[in-house]
Amino acid sequence: MGLPDPKQLADRPWLDPHAQPQVVIEGVSKTFPGVTAVDEVSLRIFKGEMFALVGASGCGKTTLLRMLAGFAQPSAGQISIDGALMNDVPPHQRPVNMMFQSYALFPHMTVESNVGYGLRRLPLEPEVRKQRIQAALDMVQLGTLAKRRPHQLSGGQRQRVALARALIRRPKVLLLDEPLSALDKKLREQTQFELMNIQYQVGTTFIFVTHDQDEAMALATRIAVMDRGKVIQVGTPAEIYEFPKTRFIADFIGTTNFFEGTVTEVAAGQVRVQSAEAGGELLVDELGKDKVTAGQRVWVALRPEKIRISKEPPVGERLNRVKGVVAELGYLGNRSTYHIRTPSGKVLTVLGKNEQRTAEWSIDWSDEVYVSWNANAAIVLQS
Repeated sequence: MGLPDPKQLADRPWLDPHAQPQVVIEGVSKTFPGVTAVDEVSLRIFKGEMFALVGASGCGKTTLLRMLAGFAQPSAGQISIDGALMNDVPPHQRPVNMMFQSYALFPHMTVESNVGYGLRRLPLEPEVRKQRIQAALDMVQLGTLAKRRPHQLSGGQRQRVALARALIRRPKVLLLDEPLSALDKKLREQTQFELMNIQYQVGTTFIFVTHDQDEAMALATRIAVMDRGKVIQVGTPAEIYEFPKTRFIADFIGTTNFFEGTVTEVAAGQVRVQSAEAGGELLVDELGKDKVTAGQRVWVALRPEKIRISKEPPVGERLNRVKGVVAELGYLGNRSTYHIRTPSGKVLTVLGKNEQRTAEWSIDWSDEVYVSWNANAAIVLQS
């Protein structure tokens, strides 16, 4: 094996065994009477990362964020930032700031007063204070709105005021709790890019909690997926999406079709799975690090966008084919969603791009169709 690419290590410091993480969470747990909210979580987060904590409601992600901020104390384990232990450090003395879901702006204050509120206890000259506030407003493109009050701003503008206020004290780590949840879909997508640009400019480490998987995929350098207080996988968005470790992750991040079956053969880097749900044998490239053996019960996970749909029988080697009937379909403009009912009763979700401008369906309700996919399009999961 060759040496790691220096450019890759610069962009992905977690791949460098010699890189020092900025935030270290070591065996952290948080228990309440009768409930373990966070269960022995260990994470390494590096300077400049946009790190996401995702999971279903009640999985412990917000509790973990609150422990990082100092608003809750770990029942066990340690939290360190830049080598300094944080467990007994009060919130106002930690090198972190937190941006809350509600933004918590003061309605009676102007935009510039809200942004500058965090500087009130710092020994700064008036001119320096003014410059810091103006720089923070310019960073979020709100310099012309400095004299307005929160009720005179749009949702996206209020979000940027809260972000500028959180960053003005130049924390080492910024914690964000559902930062874009108050925005409508289109504005949320637009603000995602603004948030990434601002984070790149300031170089601050962002750790954010979200229940929106698409938001995590768009923003994060890495994602930690949590379930019942535990972190069950950490990886880049592509790693989490393409190579989930469990059925829970595959199902939680995006949409996935599952075929339950039994491994019949593992040879030449390929796995053969006999599946009653698929109506026969499936061929899957042996992807990932977990090895399977003949006779083992497994699930073949297949993303909807990796499936082709046609009225004619598909032709090709190493191709999986299943016949079915269109039970439901939905037109979404740039793509269409098909629900295909197979002879076994299994319903597959298929996403098809609408590449041509037409008002006519090439595949319609109740049509008999074939769905097919290559052996390298799916992955075998053991649990």
